[in-house]
Amino acid sequence: MNNFWQKFASALRDPQLRKRIGFTVLALILFRVLATIPIPSVDPAQLARLLSSSQFFSIFNIFSGGGLSNLSIVMLGVGPFITASIVIQLLTMMFPSWKALMHEEGEAGRLKLSQYSRLLAVPLSLISAVGFMMLLQSENVLPQLTTAQLILNAIIITGGSLLLMWIGELISEFGIGNGVSLIIFAGIVASLPTIIVNFITKIIGGTVTMADAPTYLMFLVIAVVAIAGTVFITEAERSVPVTYAKQVRGNKVYGGASTYLPLRLNQAGVIPIIFALSILILPQMIASPLSKVSNPMIAGIATSVFNFFSNQLTYGIFYFVLVVAFTYFYTAVTFDPKMISENLQQSGAFIPGVRPGEHTQNYLANIVTRITLVGALFLGIIAVLPIILQSFSSGDRSLAIGGTALLIVVSVVLDLLKKIDAQVAMREY
Repeated sequence: MNNFWQKFASALRDPQLRKRIGFTVLALILFRVLATIPIPSVDPAQLARLLSSSQFFSIFNIFSGGGLSNLSIVMLGVGPFITASIVIQLLTMMFPSWKALMHEEGEAGRLKLSQYSRLLAVPLSLISAVGFMMLLQSENVLPQLTTAQLILNAIIITGGSLLLMWIGELISEFGIGNGVSLIIFAGIVASLPTIIVNFITKIIGGTVTMADAPTYLMFLVIAVVAIAGTVFITEAERSVPVTYAKQVRGNKVYGGASTYLPLRLNQAGVIPIIFALSILILPQMIASPLSKVSNPMIAGIATSVFNFFSNQLTYGIFYFVLVVAFTYFYTAVTFDPKMISENLQQSGAFIPGVRPGEHTQNYLANIVTRITLVGALFLGIIAVLPIILQSFSSGDRSLAIGGTALLIVVSVVLDLLKKIDAQVAMREY
């Protein structure tokens, strides 16, 4: 803890880091201001009922960074941009030319792929805005809008989502940490006072009794274990020994030093959880308004899809599978054994007992596959634990929602601390 405060004090003493931290704080304040600007004709009572009765809307509220709680102009949050990023990264895995663009062209290639994600986010935002407006009309949160009003509101919501995407990218470039993750984090933290007040109100009103105390105590214990476990797994790494070959230049001998290559158990961080929630939200968002249409066949299929994902068992299974799958997927995108093997060979380094080239590539790939399995399974189990606990608490949805928010907060804080630590270390050297 003392080391943390020393690093934080060092960060505040550095003018450049102070500017980065200040920019991040101001950008998040701007986001919270935008989240308080509602679209016209919202029924607050119906909206509160909808958020309290539906796990889908409660999770979407977290995912939007709290923008849905009052139907603000940024109610979609960074969801469309995240979905677009998933699609682009999937296409990167499918098309070798795009994969080469990312790995061989370096920063220029990544910027080009980011541009593709931004362009794809525009139609996704517009489609999501129209679908969401129709859904809110069917739930009587909004009055029946004319076509012109529907289009105008959809454009406003789309603009808000794109503005939030831009703010997130500015944070990543000029601030500290991942801008998209920090926006979701800020929405969760901003909702904590309301959650605490609501819980105290339930206790005073007698909704929560002493009979419920063991359940909430169990949830508290699981929350502490989840935080400790998430920190441990995120920080855990497998050290692969690396030796540099000796080189004789004139009368001097260079190299021969030994070091290690750190491979983290969970290299994806919070991204798998965000990706999994994005995929889980999408079919429910599409199915919910379609279930209200006049065509009985479309309405029946949409209702079946919505009910399928509303079931706690199927939701938990899909959540677990998606978290594990996206952990592997994101690790495969960010960690390239072939490139690392080539870099080691070019710098005259090798892993003791392993031949350079393809053998080193296969050796690193096998290690990453094994250690990622541990990190992915742990992350998946921690993600569904609150849902399991919810089944023993008379269906209290706040437990599942709180567990998801807890995981995101812990992972984002860890990532933020690492970024600050890296910036401080770079300034010191």
